[in-house]
Amino acid sequence: MRVCQIHGNVCKILSILAATHCQNYNEIIRNDRDGPHPDGSYRWAFETGGGIYHEQRGFQRDTGLQVEGQYQYTAPDGQVINVLYKADENGFHATGDHIPTPPPIPIAIQRALDYLKSRPSTTERY
Repeated sequence: MRVCQIHGNVCKILSILAATHCQNYNEIIRNDRDGPHPDGSYRWAFETGGGIYHEQRGFQRDTGLQVEGQYQYTAPDGQVINVLYKADENGFHATGDHIPTPPPIPIAIQRALDYLKSRPSTTERY
């Protein structure tokens, strides 16, 4: 009986410590907001105690709303993920060291593509 009582108390203490740690880890330590303004511009940023960070700003252009921002967090494997992004009339574009990129085009294929580009179009009507 005594072992079960000690085990139960240890479990209670561990669960309280875990809950406290999670609350501090996810606590918002920064939350800035500016706007929206009459011209459509805005800016905001937030950060948690666990290292999650996100900021964004937006403004109107002749072609519509343009948004730029970045976010950062630590992946489960410990890698810090940092993404810069932009969104406009051409879509969403993100960059980051962790984002895969295609391999370079082999030289022979690039030469063939350049040659084909230099030739007149075969879809032109005469």
